[in-house]
Amino acid sequence: MAVPHGPAGVGQARRRMRAELRRRGVAETVLDDAVLILSELLSNACRHGRPLGEEQSGDGEVLAAWRVEDDGLLTLEVTDGGGPTRPMPSTPSVTAHGGRGLNIISALAEEWGVRDGVTGEVTVWVAVRDCPLQLAARRRREDLTARVTSPAVSSLAGLDLAEAFEDFED
Repeated sequence: MAVPHGPAGVGQARRRMRAELRRRGVAETVLDDAVLILSELLSNACRHGRPLGEEQSGDGEVLAAWRVEDDGLLTLEVTDGGGPTRPMPSTPSVTAHGGRGLNIISALAEEWGVRDGVTGEVTVWVAVRDCPLQLAARRRREDLTARVTSPAVSSLAGLDLAEAFEDFED
């Protein structure tokens, strides 16, 4: 979907994507995340990227696209005419008015990345699962498992818990 390079395009794309994904049965929580992600991507394209084509700023368009795979993977993409910097998360100060968009996307997405076109255009893509709560729970379990690796109590030689607590009898 081609949208104007500016704030009006953000709203148009959000409304259309929400309606299409709702018709496809995507969960409301995923819809909310996807709308936020699309808003961030389009806002970044308007703030940091040029419109597609010959325009250097202002009038012109950017492309927004989304698709849902059979396995529930939702992919969003925004393509602009490129800009002076590469899309990458920043570390804004507490009082900064911006700079948090890609950090928000990183927190919501399964993965994201940047793809360069041969004529200078830049596409930022984001993949989101249709069941984010299960994904987040799995990530927390995997993370915890990777960090916590203590030996089983039964493998500690000479440990007698009853003896250790004898002094605490009433």
